[in-house]
Amino acid sequence: MPLTVPTRWVKNIIALFLLPWCAILTQTFFTAFTRATIHQQLWAGAEFWFFTLGAVLWLIAFFGLPRPVIIYVFGHELTHVLWVWLMGGRVSKFRVSGDGGHIVTNRTNFLIALAPYFFPLYSVLVIAAYGMASLFFNVAPYGQLLYATLGITWAFHLTFTCWMIPKNQTDLSDHGTFFSLLFIYLMNLVLLSTLLVIASPQITFASFGADLVENLRSFSEWVGSLMNRFMRDHGLPPTLPINS
Repeated sequence: MPLTVPTRWVKNIIALFLLPWCAILTQTFFTAFTRATIHQQLWAGAEFWFFTLGAVLWLIAFFGLPRPVIIYVFGHELTHVLWVWLMGGRVSKFRVSGDGGHIVTNRTNFLIALAPYFFPLYSVLVIAAYGMASLFFNVAPYGQLLYATLGITWAFHLTFTCWMIPKNQTDLSDHGTFFSLLFIYLMNLVLLSTLLVIASPQITFASFGADLVENLRSFSEWVGSLMNRFMRDHGLPPTLPINS
């Protein structure tokens, strides 16, 4: 009888390998953000302040006013639909209400299930609308409005994601909560890093990638030193070189 391994076990093992990447990318992002904000004065740009203003306005609305749950649910289910189509599937039912929603489809996987938690649909729609408008009108005077709207929609995505995750979402539990949370965190961090590179003229994808590689090298050396110390403590010769 062939040995079968539950898919959830496999995803938990994959999640363990995602942990170092989450730590490395987090370090790289905050290093680049600190450099851009303090040393390269990203904070002095109008784009930064309008994005921040939009985010703050949404936070006030989220915590101080009735939450537009149905708008979130609509975007959540629509994101599922878009990713089903992206994966070549079909959707036969789409239901949205103030109490929740669901779709019926002939295809599902972890990307389709987790997409609403890392794909900021309303921010993407804002960027798409701005890009379409730029084909017919001069939209340069409305750049600050774009950043403010992105601040609102990104904060909308972040707050509702954090609010919904603890509510026993089947999207997460069906694919293993540990794996799902790490994957959602990593994908959101990738998107944030991309936005940081785009927003900061002093940061390029090449320089961000170089920082990432350097942090990966430092992490590898740290792991190597731990393994060598463990082997020495147990009377075994170290096998991994340590760069001094």
